[in-house]
Amino acid sequence: MRLTLYTDYSLRTLIYLAAMNQNRLCNIQEIADAYKISRNHLMKVIHNLGKLGYIETIRGRNGGFKLAKQPNEINIGELVRQTEDGFYLVDCMDPNHPDPCVLTNYCGLTHIFNEALKAYLQVLDKFTLADIVRTPEIYRRILHE
Repeated sequence: MRLTLYTDYSLRTLIYLAAMNQNRLCNIQEIADAYKISRNHLMKVIHNLGKLGYIETIRGRNGGFKLAKQPNEINIGELVRQTEDGFYLVDCMDPNHPDPCVLTNYCGLTHIFNEALKAYLQVLDKFTLADIVRTPEIYRRILHE
């Protein structure tokens, strides 16, 4: 299973915010610089994380954003489900794929992949952002080098 870059950036953004002082407002440029990633891609991610309720955005000259929830309230499995477009491990699992496989209605592989995906997400459901960022001072040091 491979997550999209969008989900990767969403996770990185939340990790960054969790590692910083949670009352401190951050901005897109500092996160883009810390991870050496595209500011434009990050803007879309930040916007969506705000719509989903993960971050709080403050507009204006001294604005920025910060976590809207405590890290222990942000479930990794839930976030992944909300940021991934689809969990089609193979094309035949996508009901909208233009070239459906002739075996789709009879193949046992779909069931196996669905079970594997379910197990994958169940593991992610066991963890929160707090589990990832157990030692924020280490993250702060690494991200500001």
